[in-house]
Amino acid sequence: MRVRDLPLSERFVDHFTDGGISELYPPQVAAADAGVCEGENVVAAVPTASGKTFIAELALLTADGPGLYVCPLRALAREKYEAFAALPGVDAAISTGDFDASGEALAGNDVVVATSEKVDSAIRNGASWVDDLACVAVDEVHLLGAERRGPTLEVTLATLRRRNPELQVVALSATVDNPEAIAEWLDATLVESEWRPVSLRTGVAVGGEVTFDDGTAITVEDGAADEDGSGGGNDDGTGDDDPPDDTDITAALVADAVDQGGQCLAFVRSRTEAAALAERLADDGLAERLGVEAAAAAAGDEAADVDGTATGRRLADCLRSGVAFHHAGLRAGHRAVVEEAFRDREVACICATPTLAAGVNVPARRVVVRDQKRYAGSAMEWLPTLEVHQMCGRAGRPGLDPYGEAVLVGDRDTEAELVERYVEGEPEAVESTLADPASLRTHVLSAIATGFAETEAEILDVFEGTFYARETGAGGLADAVAVAVDDLVSGGLVRRETGEGGVEAYRLIATPVGETASKQYVRPETAERIVSGLRTAAGMSNPTTLTVFEVICDTPDMQDTYLGNAERAEIYRFARANAGTLTTAMDETDDFEEWLESVKTARILDEWIGGATVEELVESYRIGPGDLDSRVERAEWLLSAAEALAETIGVRVPAVARARSRL
Repeated sequence: MRVRDLPLSERFVDHFTDGGISELYPPQVAAADAGVCEGENVVAAVPTASGKTFIAELALLTADGPGLYVCPLRALAREKYEAFAALPGVDAAISTGDFDASGEALAGNDVVVATSEKVDSAIRNGASWVDDLACVAVDEVHLLGAERRGPTLEVTLATLRRRNPELQVVALSATVDNPEAIAEWLDATLVESEWRPVSLRTGVAVGGEVTFDDGTAITVEDGAADEDGSGGGNDDGTGDDDPPDDTDITAALVADAVDQGGQCLAFVRSRTEAAALAERLADDGLAERLGVEAAAAAAGDEAADVDGTATGRRLADCLRSGVAFHHAGLRAGHRAVVEEAFRDREVACICATPTLAAGVNVPARRVVVRDQKRYAGSAMEWLPTLEVHQMCGRAGRPGLDPYGEAVLVGDRDTEAELVERYVEGEPEAVESTLADPASLRTHVLSAIATGFAETEAEILDVFEGTFYARETGAGGLADAVAVAVDDLVSGGLVRRETGEGGVEAYRLIATPVGETASKQYVRPETAERIVSGLRTAAGMSNPTTLTVFEVICDTPDMQDTYLGNAERAEIYRFARANAGTLTTAMDETDDFEEWLESVKTARILDEWIGGATVEELVESYRIGPGDLDSRVERAEWLLSAAEALAETIGVRVPAVARARSRL
């Protein structure tokens, strides 16, 4: 099927044809046959790079009204927005922030690109534009199973469909174990395929030998491995006879692909490992081997211009050698430089944490997954199969690579496990996490505060359209909803109002604090903590900006800041020295270690508004520049919520406004 065979305006046909899209991929043909251009609901569960975005574009461009494209990540939202904005005659808008607004300025656009959190917050704030939507496309719908993001996506989709039963829904997913369940939930036709525009073979490397699932094998020279993977070198006592470790094998796999003219993605378990591997690969002359010395040097200079942090300098040095690292601790500007340089073939390899696999579009000739386990609280745990499959799916760039290769680095002891789990294994099923108590309280409060529900029975009616209800029945939530309501009542966010004449029937009403919390898009627990902290601060003789930072940082909506053993004593001394300024006594904390982490974050923010530079804070507190940026952004949001809550409860803490104005 050709693009010209589709019911698209001529200007769109010309746009896609000029961009090299004239023939549809098989999954796209299947979506067209399923009625994606005729307003039918479709779930497309197909591999990475198989044309999912184009399926969404078909729905949005042929819909009889405005469309919404829901993305899980801001960086991905920006990428999709730019693609829609480039379409001729399409008015596109993007919205990923300002959780206390309805986003009415978005009304009138042909396509709005937003995160699910932004859409949820817009609904809570009375957005009317969502009722005019004709089509919603949801990217990465398998994230329904994510711990915090999943319930928001699930409830938002259910709410949109409840408010507009005629809404077309097109959901895009990586291959999962139960796509038919998602399709049944959305009353959609399932388009499921394993077709890829570039063939992919996946294998396990043991020593220098890689055995792929298609029966082929390759050998890479690592300088230390024998053919049996037991190690090589000489036996002169210098240590050169040691077997190659996982990093040696990874470096050899990267160099081998680059020597063949390809680029690589190398996935490791942590930020530290990503930077360390990049610096190790920087010694291998990858820029010269790929023939991009000048372009790599320019990319390094561009990264150096972002800031003067040690992290930025390390990244710039690596880029000049043709390699980069990528993780959440980098500033957005650094990540943008890395991604653009890689897409422009100015960098041979990116060493990344797994988050890159679910993020922006950066495919490569070969993907190397060095680490298949990561630390999860108390022990090392295997990565989910779906997550590894997403990494592997980045291999092979349509139109640029003749094939894609994904290699898991293992040894004789783990080889069989890796094959069974990741090469031959099926990805996990998507399961709802809506029943999680913290998430459920948040969405129960929203249902009450927006007026969608006034009784527990009506709350269950609101949740009737969720994925959870489809899989287990809304009745399965009844007890959990009752507990959530009790918690909200005891926390002062909801009250029960009995019927007239003393009848037993009652209705649920959000208190002023509950309404403000919902509109400000903070969790109920966050609102409770802020209200308590504001009241304590109002009773102090001279609350400072550190006081209010401690309040907002000691909430579940502020990201934790890692507290190392070496700095624990210093933060403890700081907390003792400033005890009179803090709203929580050291002997009254629910979790002392978590509270110390919040004190560290508060101290960082207080020094930031006091004039400390990014470079100074990154060096002093062992955080990434991107971590500082994210904490500042969250602090702006939570201080805005604190101001609104202070007004709601009628207390005055001038330090809140001072802190917010100086961020």
